Amino acid sequence: MKESVIYKDIFQTGFERGLKQGIAKIIILFLTHCLGNIPEEIEAKIRSLSISKLDELADAQLDFTSLDDVMNWLSEY
Repeated sequence: MKESVIYKDIFQTGFERGLKQGIAKIIILFLTHCLGNIPEEIEAKIRSLSISKLDELADAQLDFTSLDDVMNWLSEY
């Protein structure tokens, strides 16, 4: 059976949304583990990032030593 263009678009959109949510959740878990509780406004900013920015944040977070580092990174992007 041939899939419709609409079905493919819905599937792709859902997949990307799920991927984005998963990446954001892992980043927030990692930051919480390393830095302690993360304020809701920072979590919201992280969740609003695109997949490519979340990938960049995943790399950058390895060098973070404080919440200030997170907030500075987010303010640049």
